[in-house]
Amino acid sequence: MMESGITLFVLTLALSTLRKATPLLLASLGGFFSERSGVVNIALEGMMLFGAFASAVVAQTTHNPWLGVLAAVAVGMAAAAIHATASIWFRANQIVSGLGINLLAVGTTIFLCEIYTGGQRSFTLAVGDKLPRWGPFLPLVYVALLMVPVVTIVAYRTQQGLRLRAVGEHPEAARTLGVSVPRVRFWAVVTSGALAGMAGSFLPFFAGSFAKNMTNGLGYIALGALIFGRWTPLGALAASVLFGSADALQEMLQGRAGVPSQFFQMVPYVLTMIALVGVVGRAVPPRALGIPFREEGGG
Repeated sequence: MMESGITLFVLTLALSTLRKATPLLLASLGGFFSERSGVVNIALEGMMLFGAFASAVVAQTTHNPWLGVLAAVAVGMAAAAIHATASIWFRANQIVSGLGINLLAVGTTIFLCEIYTGGQRSFTLAVGDKLPRWGPFLPLVYVALLMVPVVTIVAYRTQQGLRLRAVGEHPEAARTLGVSVPRVRFWAVVTSGALAGMAGSFLPFFAGSFAKNMTNGLGYIALGALIFGRWTPLGALAASVLFGSADALQEMLQGRAGVPSQFFQMVPYVLTMIALVGVVGRAVPPRALGIPFREEGGG
């Protein structure tokens, strides 16, 4: 009896871990493109939130959740384009630009949600408006896992991937070989927005509703997973599973042993901080990360 209970607990934890890791993995893979090109992207949080809202609204309006996912991708790309334009073409501080996107997402989604619902800051999706389950998971779980080898192949086995890594490591050398550093970085950031928007779309389809600020720091944790994974797709997968398991475990342990639920809720964030402290000084970021690039003759 006890063994069957342990087996059930482990199985439930494993399934919940994959669900919790999915938005983290998609967003961290998005961050991989941006940061490998040399652009810091803490705006993943805002892109996810924009994606969550867009997917929920479009799915409820059209009764087609797949259109909701596409809308999330498009809105994520639009938000990323703003960040890319500010940080690449105008050489604004990349941290400040990213924070601006995050703050914009919080205020804009609340404002638009109140307009859409007539004053409410949340709304529920009908069963037919949500993505269908494929086995125990939503389709985006399988998409996230599939994206790991896809991103790995693109980054390390294609000419585009070579250019991506070149502009993140040695942009001046890439420029002498005829590579347009701003253009490569721009599309890398936009690609990160597409994946972050898709990550955000997972949230309302899984929860069955949209609520204000429902990302709740997941974008920052996703960036932490990327850093902890040493800016590699496989590393991001491992870190996302680690952080996802911590979140799943705290959720399962809430209300047990008389411990306040707030204690368990802070576990994923504490684990993220500990993990990042552990890799500081050992994980080597792209050399040109966060450094604006100036074309020859530019101002």
